[in-house]
Amino acid sequence: MKKILCSTLLAMTTAVTSTATMAAWPDKPITVIVPAAPGGTTDIAARFLSDKIGAELGTTLIIENKAGAAGIIGTQALTRAAPDGYTIAMGNIGPNAINYSLYKKLPYKPTDFAPITLVISVPNILVVNGASPYKSVKELVDAIKKDPKGNFAFGSSGAGQSPHLSGEMFMQRAGISVPHIPYKGAGPAVTALLGQQFTFMIDNLPSSMPFIKSGQLRALAITGNTRSPELPDVPTMAEAGIQNMVVTAWFGFIAPAGTPPEIIQKIQQATKKVLATPEVQKRFAEMGGTPGGNTPAEFAAMIDKERESWKQTVEAAKLSME
Repeated sequence: MKKILCSTLLAMTTAVTSTATMAAWPDKPITVIVPAAPGGTTDIAARFLSDKIGAELGTTLIIENKAGAAGIIGTQALTRAAPDGYTIAMGNIGPNAINYSLYKKLPYKPTDFAPITLVISVPNILVVNGASPYKSVKELVDAIKKDPKGNFAFGSSGAGQSPHLSGEMFMQRAGISVPHIPYKGAGPAVTALLGQQFTFMIDNLPSSMPFIKSGQLRALAITGNTRSPELPDVPTMAEAGIQNMVVTAWFGFIAPAGTPPEIIQKIQQATKKVLATPEVQKRFAEMGGTPGGNTPAEFAAMIDKERESWKQTVEAAKLSME
């Protein structure tokens, strides 16, 4: 009888403590790992939303950039964090979908993470330097085909990221082949293209958008199903003659596996509320993106689907990395 009573009291105490902890959470800043360098879409979105989501949760969101190895360094760092909601990450299509089929070995697996919510999805865009002689996809492809051993190359935000795989897909569809130059994030890659260090890049739209609008970069085609309202004169890949080339990059919050569902729900609800505000809707539209806000279950199902979809692309391209 005493054992039963003690067990009951322990369960009640644990439940009360757990409820009190949830009510008090968060009582300190939350770190958001960005597995990329400053300047890319992952970083732009995280920084733009941090103050707004922090205010909604009653705390501060601190952005911590951990770039390198196609997002692997930052993503692995999340697996080492305590599952208490005080460390989350801005996951994305590269480390959380593409990498699983691209890399022979990864220091993490899908079950290491608890999806929270999609934040933003964006098309990719084929860009060249504003001083480039190529005014269209056809001109670029024809030049490479005419001189296949010429001084051509394409850059990306890192091996395994969606810009890299989009570049590989583009070359497959166009029947061309040039060397790939990976950088540690979209910011450094865009800077290199501005310095004419390579010929073209298929970037996430937000990180290239300011330079397209300033004329420093020239957009040749977008990977969406339709043209971007922000760039109505830029054709889709299909319109530019490249068929079966629709790519949407996505970015969203994830937490370490084992994070209490109540905390996951709090972050998701705060993010959803912020994403629905006119200010965020307007800013994301200017970036060429679409706000998210789906449930943890919906985001988890989306990631699973993306992982399988990119596996087919990677296998078709016969790509493999150590």
